[in-house]
Amino acid sequence: MITTVSQVREHIGQEVELQGWCYNFRSSGKIFFLQFRDGTGRVQVVFSKSEISSDQWDLLDQLRLESSVIVRGIVKAEPRAPSGFELQGVSFKIVQLAQEGYPIGKKEHGPEFLLDNRHLWLRAESQWAVQRVRDRIITSTYEWFHENGFIKFDTPILTPTSCEGTTELFEMDYFGEGEKVEQGDEVEKVGPLGKGEPEKVETSGGTKAYLAQSGQLYLEAGIMSLGRAFDFGPVFRAEKSKTRRHLTEFWMMDAEAAYVEHEGNMAIQEALICRIVADVLAQCAYELKVLERDIEPLKKVQAPFVHLTHEEATKKLRELGSDIGERADLGADDETLLTQHYDRPIFIEKYPAEVKAFYMKRDPHDDTRVLNNDLLAPEGYGEIIGGSQREDDYETLLKRIHDHGLDPKPFDWYLDLRRYGSVPHSGFGYGLERIVAWTCGLHHVRETIPFPRLVNRINP
Repeated sequence: MITTVSQVREHIGQEVELQGWCYNFRSSGKIFFLQFRDGTGRVQVVFSKSEISSDQWDLLDQLRLESSVIVRGIVKAEPRAPSGFELQGVSFKIVQLAQEGYPIGKKEHGPEFLLDNRHLWLRAESQWAVQRVRDRIITSTYEWFHENGFIKFDTPILTPTSCEGTTELFEMDYFGEGEKVEQGDEVEKVGPLGKGEPEKVETSGGTKAYLAQSGQLYLEAGIMSLGRAFDFGPVFRAEKSKTRRHLTEFWMMDAEAAYVEHEGNMAIQEALICRIVADVLAQCAYELKVLERDIEPLKKVQAPFVHLTHEEATKKLRELGSDIGERADLGADDETLLTQHYDRPIFIEKYPAEVKAFYMKRDPHDDTRVLNNDLLAPEGYGEIIGGSQREDDYETLLKRIHDHGLDPKPFDWYLDLRRYGSVPHSGFGYGLERIVAWTCGLHHVRETIPFPRLVNRINP
């Protein structure tokens, strides 16, 4: 019977077949202990020299780390084993005998060496655990949104502009300077219902394009059709930052909702984070144990979260020893200081307008501030969510674009959303890797994504 490590508990006393890899082994001369993994978990397979053929024993003697193998054995309960089970081996097959000298051994390796060998480091149990927690967070996000009336909406990665300026974007020539589609090349003409006939056109190239840093603006178009929507995908920042919280390519979830204002926006964020953390605690207990994550702080992630205005936060920070100005944006050190002071996530809201984006709606009680929030994770992890109510008035939004020194032409389609059926609406985005780092208790986000892209790293 072919099964997986995660399912062996259902086959106690039965002979099963497992397909996977040997990540470690040792032998006493008469007993061979094979440490086996298959992607779903890990289990020990014990072979006795007296109970298998000499050919099989000789094969075991040839084994090398990370060889791919197929094992057969009888499942036995073993309370001392991490999995609670082990296999009494009855047969063994090498699928591919790994070469000698597997690069990653038991000795300590530096981070650069491990990142150079990321394709192999992913096999380590700690990295296996991180990726499973990451998957759980993604799954919980989809589940919560679908349970609460949000529709998945895909936004473009190639964009003609940015929602916050282009200084931190990766720029490219869209089909190259001066290139053009020659007359006679076929381009489809699409009608209102997506139907049309090919038409011959000539177009000019040389347009600038950028890798997206957020799907927000396009998502706002989506909610005018769907009401509530979210996207989830890779985004890119050309920010030359080397902090433990930054990557140049990462995954972001953006959500928008029509007829939701500032307070309702924060309530959605709070409910989503509570759900994610509860699911990780319930379904990734073994993974968190592998990572030696203290789960007591995660158990405290329950509503209501702490709420501070920016004014209150800066006052508190100065009491804690920060030299932050009254109207300054919070830096990473400030976020760390605050989140070490509280044992649950913190909403910082109503920042000064001059440090925030053009599309944020002003506070009706103080026009110098905006109806926005950052959500900070405790234990020093800092910002994991940024959100705001969006400016829904056409004339006001146009003025904000001018005030920020932006060219309104690329935003003409975005302004259309205010020309035709504008409504109050709000949204937010979370950085997946920051949430993974926090829930897993990792110091640096580079371990949270399979192949990290940093200022100084694009390989492997």
